[in-house]
Amino acid sequence: MLSIIVPVRNESENLDEVFNYFTQNLKKVDYEVLIINDFSEDDTFEKAKKLSEKNNKFKVFENKKKGLGGAINLGIVESKAEFVSIMMADRSDDINDLIKYHDIISSEGYDAILGSRFMKNSKVLNYPLQKLILNRIFNSFVRIIFWNKYNDYTNAFKIYRRNVLLEIMPLISESFNIFLEIPLKIISRNYKYKVISINWMGRIKGKSKFKIKELRSKYLFTLIYCFIEKNLLNLKK
Repeated sequence: MLSIIVPVRNESENLDEVFNYFTQNLKKVDYEVLIINDFSEDDTFEKAKKLSEKNNKFKVFENKKKGLGGAINLGIVESKAEFVSIMMADRSDDINDLIKYHDIISSEGYDAILGSRFMKNSKVLNYPLQKLILNRIFNSFVRIIFWNKYNDYTNAFKIYRRNVLLEIMPLISESFNIFLEIPLKIISRNYKYKVISINWMGRIKGKSKFKIKELRSKYLFTLIYCFIEKNLLNLKK
């Protein structure tokens, strides 16, 4: 079974598409969708509850600690499946990649499958230029610091064994930097993972919650925290 965590804040206009995205494309996968409402100021929660009444595979929760990090932590705890993936409500991630993720992790014994949008077979559309440049600079820096070939740490869309996520908790990041913290812990703690190419398409509806200026210090904090943890783990060996 697969648990899909979808954090939402003010995503009312995207919820119908999110609902259809999964119901129409995951007919051969046993799954649940956990919609985590992160203190929305519109009717996101009410609309999500109505959609969940149409299909019991959809479950809706109110975040207890404001922020994307709190939403992800809650989703992990509330998930029931052996495998957990995180997808954003803007549908920027390719549902076919999710199916590929699930097929690989359930058949090949990996603890995580880490997708990369920047491999030979990846297709990326409508990525804002400034964000793309900063992304590649930062990910290159992380590769050097952690001496690892993976090149898309900050990508949110990956899949994990639920028990592994529980083992690396608590996840301390409060915002989008949680998507850096998780793969760094997976890699530093020597879990078995595989990197594959994935696709990405920019948001069509609604506004992105990703604010570069607001997140720079948070990403730096997470990087330092994970670097210290890695070295402490090495000292214990």
